[in-house]
Amino acid sequence: MSSHFLYSRFTNKLFGFQIMHSHKRITTIVLTLIIVAVLFIADVSFGISSEKTILLFNGKDLSGWRISDFGTQGSVTVQNGNLLLGMGEGATGVSWAGDFPKMNWEITLQAKRISGNDFFCGITFPVNDDHLTLVIGGWGGFIVGLSCLEGLDASENETGILQQFENNHWYSIRLRVADNSVQSWIDDNKVIDISIKGRELSLRPEVLLSRPFGITSWYTEAALRNIVLKRLD
Repeated sequence: MSSHFLYSRFTNKLFGFQIMHSHKRITTIVLTLIIVAVLFIADVSFGISSEKTILLFNGKDLSGWRISDFGTQGSVTVQNGNLLLGMGEGATGVSWAGDFPKMNWEITLQAKRISGNDFFCGITFPVNDDHLTLVIGGWGGFIVGLSCLEGLDASENETGILQQFENNHWYSIRLRVADNSVQSWIDDNKVIDISIKGRELSLRPEVLLSRPFGITSWYTEAALRNIVLKRLD
């Protein structure tokens, strides 16, 4: 038997093994991709992933927002990744120009008061077909609460609490509207947890232009950043 014949048989077997091995690898990869795709479809279809995160403020400009034309507002600018609300003769703020969920959502952001002595973060938000405002640092700079419940301001209803805020200090704020309840945290401390089922909800006239969702300051210069919406399915 010639060496050439032996070499040919050896190379054919080796080449055949490599082809078979390559086919097995390709088959394994294809099956893995199919399994991943099926799991992803099942995840989307059956709601295993319950949250969808949307960055509302890009840190560069006011894309997606409109300046609330209160008639008393100060300047609204974007600088160094921050949304700046200048001090006005009343409310200064921005309103979300797109659609906003009415229930089962959560918003997180950071806010700070630069100067002034009133609320530096007033979040007006939808609750089903009604609206409320979460006030951070109102009525002289200390009140946290919801306006309005049963026609009563944050300083008058059961959600109102006192908290001291420092100028030029960033505070992390989280607001959740789900299961007919409103909850809010400041720096991971829960400050509001209330059922709104059957309650009368309303807004003060000064912030009506913030609907459906907006953020304002009142006679105060403030800064906002990292505004993120999570839809809770």
